[in-house]
Amino acid sequence: MKEIGASDFKARCLALIDDVNATGSSVVITKRGRPVAELVGYSGVDNRFPQYTLRDSVSFGADVEQPVVPPRDWNAVAE
Repeated sequence: MKEIGASDFKARCLALIDDVNATGSSVVITKRGRPVAELVGYSGVDNRFPQYTLRDSVSFGADVEQPVVPPRDWNAVAE
């Protein structure tokens, strides 16, 4: 991972974007020596919402309106 100051990044932005795209490495952008941003290559996966990774992974095997436990066992814990 390469580090670069914000002023240098501003001057070399397009070249750095091409470099990240070609090599797959990332670049940390710093201001006064402190990291403030990271330039990474585009993965094509929408990482904004983790729920997207679960899309189409759930299937219903039974009637979702029926109770999971039979009614005769509802008060079994209370007894």
